[in-house]
Amino acid sequence: MDSESDVLMKEYIKMMTDMIVLCATLAVSLSFWMISITISSYYGTLQPVSPWRWLFSILVPLMLTVRGLKRQSLSVSGALGALLVGFVLTMANYSFFSALLAFFITSTKLTRWGGAHKRTLDAEYKEGGQRNWIQVFCNGGVPTELALLYMIEVGPGEMPIDFGRQYTASWMCLSLLGALACSCGDTWASEVGPVLSQSQPRLITTWKEVPAGTNGGVTTVGLVASFLGGLVVGGAYYATQLLLVNDLELVNPQWPIVVYGGVAGLVGSLLDSFLGAHMQYSGYDASIGKVVSYQSATTRRICGKPILDNNAVNLFSSVLVALVLPGLAWGMWPR
Repeated sequence: MDSESDVLMKEYIKMMTDMIVLCATLAVSLSFWMISITISSYYGTLQPVSPWRWLFSILVPLMLTVRGLKRQSLSVSGALGALLVGFVLTMANYSFFSALLAFFITSTKLTRWGGAHKRTLDAEYKEGGQRNWIQVFCNGGVPTELALLYMIEVGPGEMPIDFGRQYTASWMCLSLLGALACSCGDTWASEVGPVLSQSQPRLITTWKEVPAGTNGGVTTVGLVASFLGGLVVGGAYYATQLLLVNDLELVNPQWPIVVYGGVAGLVGSLLDSFLGAHMQYSGYDASIGKVVSYQSATTRRICGKPILDNNAVNLFSSVLVALVLPGLAWGMWPR
């Protein structure tokens, strides 16, 4: 009898907690809306943001980060960082949110997939791939900054990619998409390649075979996966454009967004591998039979120097993709 009462009490507490969180979210979103109206009235230039947009931008990222925390996809610090990244991208543009959501969901699923096999290869393997705030910001920091610049340029809202009408904003959109696709492509390559590839990875700088888990090692399966990962992010962005942006027939074609995402995923993965081969230390530790990132008496060097860690390499790769690819897209985008 006592056990049934305890269960009922726990369910009641959980229900009340959910209601309190929902009410708090509503209050915060409405207060932000009132602040935006006050500011726009005072300056006369800013457009107030819909309260529904405030609510969606707070509530949905909150639900996703709580879910990630419960499933151990995120640490506490990672959840707080992801909440900030999710809020800014969602507030700026729902297409940004869709691209981020595609990256988060697919990467989380693939990180869990084949865990038993990955544990035998990776000395630093974590169950569920629990990401902390450093990993979150190294993957989401560049998109967050670009989303803030986008809001400063044109304000929150969705818009088509059209260099003729909105050059700067279009450049920012593609830059942000490229950074997310880069991160997603690299994650897909890292998670899919070791599980499905039947051949040994080859070092991108010398093309010699290296043990699985070596920084800079690539496989055909991994490269295809990186392209598909970017394609999924680009597809999510494009689908949101079709749903929410009006009069798309009056602007430049939007379908290249999908191709652009795939290319960004592939290029980002190659960049990550190239930087990793040069600036991340990889050695084979005979005492545990795995590739490691530290030097010791039992470790034989494979490649790289201990200059950057994996997070820094991810950050540099996303920055390079965000800077370079939009310019190439501008020159090749169909008019």
